[in-house]
Amino acid sequence: MLSLQKISITHFKNYEISSFCFDKSVIGICGLNGKGKTNLLDAIYYCCFTKSYFPGSDTLNIKFNQEGFRIESSFLLNEKPQHIVVINRVNAKKEFYLNQSVYEKLSQHIGLLPAVIVAPDDIDIINGSSDGRRKYIDTLISQLDNEYLQSLILHNKILLQRNSLLKNIASGNINDFGLLDVLDDQLSIPAQQIYNKRKVFLEKLLPMIILFYKNIADNDENLIAFYDSKICENNYKELLTINRQKDVAIQRTSVGIHKDDLLFELNDQVFKNIASQGQKKSLLFAMKLAEYETIKNSKGFTPLLLLDDVFEKLDDKRITNLLDWVCNKNKGQVFITDTHKVRLENTFNQLEIDGQIIEL
Repeated sequence: MLSLQKISITHFKNYEISSFCFDKSVIGICGLNGKGKTNLLDAIYYCCFTKSYFPGSDTLNIKFNQEGFRIESSFLLNEKPQHIVVINRVNAKKEFYLNQSVYEKLSQHIGLLPAVIVAPDDIDIINGSSDGRRKYIDTLISQLDNEYLQSLILHNKILLQRNSLLKNIASGNINDFGLLDVLDDQLSIPAQQIYNKRKVFLEKLLPMIILFYKNIADNDENLIAFYDSKICENNYKELLTINRQKDVAIQRTSVGIHKDDLLFELNDQVFKNIASQGQKKSLLFAMKLAEYETIKNSKGFTPLLLLDDVFEKLDDKRITNLLDWVCNKNKGQVFITDTHKVRLENTFNQLEIDGQIIEL
């Protein structure tokens, strides 16, 4: 089992110096907007992933007029203590310690303390571009497969180099396509590895998402999900060659695994185009719970579950179905934020949850 026992936060976002102790498996965090509920969840997430869940540079995570931030946390992983210290200073390399030993590469930490988060803007995973859905896939697989994570890091590095070269070619600074041939060869290897792993992984994940959706929505809607990739029926190196002229014109790589997507259809129509807000929220939570279940099955223990402002996302029926599953039917540690203490207390009582409530 994985659980967080204590966390101390110094100059992280809106926090000055604060410490919190957790002695239950279900923790409610309540307070008015702006008090730091989401930031507390993000500090927990930071300890698990070596970075914030939200986009932007680490400088944005430092409290105004401070030189850096520090997060210190104590976990129990299968009854073994895991002590985390994160130190991030302005204009200095981030320091990330596990049990007093500093990581040489931050990627070495990914997957040790798995977590799943549901944040206020996550509905963009459903409504938005393919970027959010790829992040969802990559975050999940990277916690379970370090080879996948390393392939992804290498692919993204080479992709940046290729895009930079395309800009130089378009501007006339470089006329030799030999280097582009080399980068295409280098890019194809991790791209194919990533595609192969995604394909196998999603064959199990997508049916799980559909099942969770039906359970949360409590109906038998005809939801279909599938993995969309141009590499599916094509050789990636050939795709890059075919699209080379276009890539030079737009100065970026137009095809590849960085364009892959998860597609959902409802009654033979594009899901996000016809689904109600309730249906979209149900799909979002289905994806997150499938992520949670997949990690649990792979690791042999439950990940942390961080639920931010879920009461504003789902109706009472869906909330009851969701919390009954995560709090009563699973033995993992769950953090739930809400603006209303009484609502948290009533929900805990209704579901007979022995929870801890922290007021900010």
